[in-house]
Amino acid sequence: MYKDGVCYSLLIVEDNPGDALLIEEYLREYILDPDLQFATSFRQAKELLLQEGTEYDLILLDLTLPDLRGEELVKEILALSGQVPVVVLTGYGDMTFSVRSMKLGVSDYFLKDEITAFSLYKSIIYNIERKNHINELIRSQKRYDDLFHLSPQPMCVYALETLEFLDVNYAAVNQYGYSKEEILNMNLKDLWFEEERLELPKGLQQNLMMKPGYLSGVYRLQKKDGTVITAEVHSNRMDYDGVEARIVLATDITKRIAHARAVELQNRKLREIAWTQSHVVRAPLVRLMGLLEFYKLSPEDNPEERAFCLQEIDNSAQELDKVIREISEKTDGIDITERQ
Repeated sequence: MYKDGVCYSLLIVEDNPGDALLIEEYLREYILDPDLQFATSFRQAKELLLQEGTEYDLILLDLTLPDLRGEELVKEILALSGQVPVVVLTGYGDMTFSVRSMKLGVSDYFLKDEITAFSLYKSIIYNIERKNHINELIRSQKRYDDLFHLSPQPMCVYALETLEFLDVNYAAVNQYGYSKEEILNMNLKDLWFEEERLELPKGLQQNLMMKPGYLSGVYRLQKKDGTVITAEVHSNRMDYDGVEARIVLATDITKRIAHARAVELQNRKLREIAWTQSHVVRAPLVRLMGLLEFYKLSPEDNPEERAFCLQEIDNSAQELDKVIREISEKTDGIDITERQ
């Protein structure tokens, strides 16, 4: 099997030894000789990130550590990581937090139960390359045209002072349905979904001009035909022919968000089924077992008592059959097909 020969330097922040070992095995399936560093707490991760001369290509971050967790952990790691992409790995399918973490600047978000060796490798390569592309665009104006206009990802440049678009690539033209000329006569606010556009701060330009270089977030944008998409937006400041500007990469994640919501809904249904199996099924089953025992002990010369037992056994069996059919109907409505 093909293995990537690049020696990627990765920091794995994970306090569960089993999960850390599994992640390492997944990485070694597709990467020949990765340079792996491990931290089991936020304190250890901080020490490694602050070590002089240490540079990482990407950080894999568990959301629950012994000394910090959740949103506060994400913010602290992002503040320490600089331009290094951060990919979150979690055992909980919290859709709301996944979107919020991407708004904070996380590069990707995985449920541990859904990770495969290939999906993890693909995400690492994609996020490293995406960050490298943006940095290259800032560092090298000479390479700008090819990287910008031929990028398969929708990209644009807008002026910080007016928010007017200064340039747009072919992928953005295809995504939003406007011609290049139409987009160049619009400004950043025109692509925002109307409901969110009304909530934009009055001092948006000033806020953007005061922000540091790299920014990211998730926003709802509107195409020319009125279709609303959810986009993961990454931007960085640049000088565009003497104009203070931002270059923006916007990836449509509408299907990814819809899939995550579907998974969350399916998980909720599965929890309901599990509860039914452990509680609702048990009642008629216990009653059935008790009636059978009672029937065995009842005198053979008491037909009325034995007939009563048989009738109650039949009633309990019918009730159990009904519960099982209801569970089957609920299960039929759940699509648990693995998606990559």
